[in-house]
Amino acid sequence: MSTLVPPLFAGLVDDASLLPPSPTGVAEAVAKHDEHRAGWFAGLLGPLLVPASLIAADLTAPDVPLALVGDVSVGALPIAVDKLRASGGRVLHIEAAVARRGEDPQPGLAGLRALCQGDADLLVYAEIPLSWGLLGALDALTEARAAGLRIAPKFRVGGLAAELFPTPVELAAVLCACRDRELPFRLAAGLRHAIRHTDPETGFTHHGFLNVLTASISAHDGGEVAEVAEVLAATHPVPLVEACRARRGEPRPMFAGFGAVGVVEPLTELVRLGLINGGYE
Repeated sequence: MSTLVPPLFAGLVDDASLLPPSPTGVAEAVAKHDEHRAGWFAGLLGPLLVPASLIAADLTAPDVPLALVGDVSVGALPIAVDKLRASGGRVLHIEAAVARRGEDPQPGLAGLRALCQGDADLLVYAEIPLSWGLLGALDALTEARAAGLRIAPKFRVGGLAAELFPTPVELAAVLCACRDRELPFRLAAGLRHAIRHTDPETGFTHHGFLNVLTASISAHDGGEVAEVAEVLAATHPVPLVEACRARRGEPRPMFAGFGAVGVVEPLTELVRLGLINGGYE
């Protein structure tokens, strides 16, 4: 087991190489994930994300950490989980959307709560739109966790339209709401680089995953929304790097992880920023 990845970054990056629009096949993705797990940076990796619609009866993934991304109905998810387990893989969690933007998330949450109740070994991340009904959904997740269910939120922080990218203040409010309810969270979409930046092709400003990690530390330590938003809005790496370097030996608070199509890219940025040592003791 590699000790070259500090605890702050352990399991931070899920392997999203199978998620659309990636052309990678299942067998190729499993083989590449195995290759990464044999590398010195294995400690950075979360599970291989597998869309439920791609699961075939002949999927083989012996002892590979997997996570199911629910792009099928909630009722079909138990079958997909069974197939993943039959492949020999270790199903670490499920991610499933509970509503479209503007819809009431509560009915979808009820379906995922029932899924948790039916399988105590499952950890479920409920993807909640950053729109109407968000705080009520977080309250419902808090109640479910208090009842012993393994369920937590997931949020999308990017997409194909500008309104899908929350502002620093909006995202900071979500992080503080999760802090107040002791909810870990996962993120999806938009986290292409470590530091906040504007994509020259689309004009969309993307959150940086290092900004989010540092903001999570700030929120966990009691920072108010304005303070957390300032961290999320930062475009200079130095204060973010210094804050993370000071906490490298500690477990990461709140921010469970995010998916990246190319796991080497976030690794390279963390090495370039001096937060991971690049394979040398």
